[in-house]
Amino acid sequence: MLEEIRYEYYESVDSTNDRIKERAHDNEAQGLVISAGTQTAGKGRIGRKWESPTKDSVSTSLLLTPDDISLEAIPTITVVAAMAVRDALSNLYGLEGKIKWPNDIVLGGKKICGILTEMEMKDNKVWYVVVGIGVNVHNTQFPEEIAFKATSVDIELQKQSGEKGHRSEITKAIWESFQKYYNIFIKTQDMSGLKEEYERYLANLNERVRIEAQENSYEAIARGIDDRGQLIIEVDGQQQIISTGEVSVRGIYGYI
Repeated sequence: MLEEIRYEYYESVDSTNDRIKERAHDNEAQGLVISAGTQTAGKGRIGRKWESPTKDSVSTSLLLTPDDISLEAIPTITVVAAMAVRDALSNLYGLEGKIKWPNDIVLGGKKICGILTEMEMKDNKVWYVVVGIGVNVHNTQFPEEIAFKATSVDIELQKQSGEKGHRSEITKAIWESFQKYYNIFIKTQDMSGLKEEYERYLANLNERVRIEAQENSYEAIARGIDDRGQLIIEVDGQQQIISTGEVSVRGIYGYI
């Protein structure tokens, strides 16, 4: 169980995930959160770079040292983190995001956050897990290559209230929500206690999506997730399971 959360903040780091890894190697206890005003070497999924403009976004990572967790359960922690981001933005600002499987939060059809979960093994067991989260907050412009699919808290708030987001309160709200969801997840090490809520906010549920795999692309209907957080799709009347990280799921018309 995740009993407590301790916060540290730095103006600039290379990567909040890497800072957490360093502390894990120094036997830091579970629950440490490191956040930064900017990252000089932020990381996204599949080796991508995550842009972290100075004090425009939330860049934050958490250390977990779960006891006797199965290797198969680790990818599901990323799914749990997505629920936490969605929940935090809803509670703070009434921004009702959707989850594009497995872990992208979308508002107005555009992506607002990135999540990267990493782990290390020791003595054939999971030693520690790092959950890294980046949320666009004050960003008003994005690089040309992602401008069509990126948004921020301030951009979305401008549409409804005109107020601005606060990075520190977003960070705290995310990890408080994560603690709530993670403690449900860790009891069973699966999504059985969270699946119903996750599917409530799943973008394209029961709608057609395009599955973009390395070897080919094809259309399917998204039917929800299983207890491991894997996507259930229907192709020609037959259900199939898509594992986290295997494919990129795109809506037929646009990013979601």
